[in-house]
Amino acid sequence: MRTMDFSSPDTWRWVFLVLAVAFTVGEIALAGTFFLLPFATGAAVAAVAGFVGASVGVMWLLFVLVSAVASSVLWPLRRRLDARNPRSEIGANRWVGRQAYVLRDIPGRTGETGLVRLDREEWRAESLVGVPIPAGSTVLVSRVDGTRLVVLPLDEPSSLPPIPE
Repeated sequence: MRTMDFSSPDTWRWVFLVLAVAFTVGEIALAGTFFLLPFATGAAVAAVAGFVGASVGVMWLLFVLVSAVASSVLWPLRRRLDARNPRSEIGANRWVGRQAYVLRDIPGRTGETGLVRLDREEWRAESLVGVPIPAGSTVLVSRVDGTRLVVLPLDEPSSLPPIPE
């Protein structure tokens, strides 16, 4: 059995080739992060340099430089792409900031609920500001409180209580 000679450029070109493949597979598994892609690019360039006949030092230098340049280009791109396509919240909090349709009157008293439809789901809903919200109105979900939504009216109900002076 032969031992690997880590001072040999022949060994390092294969090491960099394996690293390039491993980083590429890792990037595919973490799609959209652009975290491993710069290192895959650097390792691929270093492997190519090794097959062309570059020394171990040159391969390492190319790996580090190309990885740094690729990182400086790809990571800001990832931030821009993430800003354009914000991910929805996980769990019930994904409903916050969404509009719902009131199916059954929402009383204005604390703790009493009506019924709203949000996408295909029906939720119990409570008025945030203590104002009754009639069926047929549109509301904005301000928070999720257990199994109920706390909502603000978007439509102006016709039966608003008088504002105290």
